[in-house]
Amino acid sequence: MTSTHTSTNTSTTSFSATTVVRAEYERKLDPFTALPVARALPWPQRLWQQGWLRKTLILVALACLWELIARVQDNDLLFPSFLATARAFVEGIGSGELLAKAGISLSVLLQGYAGGIVLAFALTTLAVSTELGRDVLDTLTAMFNPLPAIALLPLALLWFGLGSKSLVFVLIHSVLWPLALNTYAGFRGVPATLRMAGRNYGLRGLRYVLLILVPAALPAILSGLKIGWAFAWRTLIAAELVFGASSGKGGLGWYIFQNRNELYTDRVFAGLAMVILIGLLVENLVFRTLERVTVRRWGMQH
Repeated sequence: MTSTHTSTNTSTTSFSATTVVRAEYERKLDPFTALPVARALPWPQRLWQQGWLRKTLILVALACLWELIARVQDNDLLFPSFLATARAFVEGIGSGELLAKAGISLSVLLQGYAGGIVLAFALTTLAVSTELGRDVLDTLTAMFNPLPAIALLPLALLWFGLGSKSLVFVLIHSVLWPLALNTYAGFRGVPATLRMAGRNYGLRGLRYVLLILVPAALPAILSGLKIGWAFAWRTLIAAELVFGASSGKGGLGWYIFQNRNELYTDRVFAGLAMVILIGLLVENLVFRTLERVTVRRWGMQH
């Protein structure tokens, strides 16, 4: 046993004696400036990568097509040119009439939109908390979501009379159901891991919904908010046409209706252009900003 141990030590010593240790060295890399640098993209391609420029070119192309069709038709009463509409739009802005009508419409719209958001949040919170709440939400959405909001105008006139209260009622109906459906679908799509994490932290009721479900379902909620906004904006203009014709006052819908009766077709198109412009501003300034600071920043949307 002793001889075996001695022979092992001898072989280890001889192996160590014959081992060659490599000398240390440092490999110098070529300087970065000596490497070939890729050429930057040409400036037309860099400009084309800007989303705002592409959208502006689309709008310019549509305006040119509009002007061409109007000149070929040559009937300002039926289809005014883009230049005539732009002139009427500028005159309406300068006189303050268009801005005043837009302010009236937006003030009513915000009231109805806020009311629809509050009711939709209450219904969806109840639906994810209890089975009875889920049955209530399913039943109500199946009943009232297919019902056009404009069909409720006669009832709104009977219940609330002429004025903003009737408009707010109709707007709440147009916002409530699509937002509630999208929010509830987003809540149901929250992963079970997040749900269990919230339960383990002792979150219940409203705190559980606000801290767990809402952040996880935010993409679906934002989609519901955009759909609700579009429905509310369209419903408001249609409702103002009826309410304005009945009560002699209103916002952009009344402006369009009044100028149509007086055969100022260019002003009618100017009112429609204001409706479109407000829609574009809300979409690009409000909802895009919300998406950028929330779901895109959190990596939930690309």
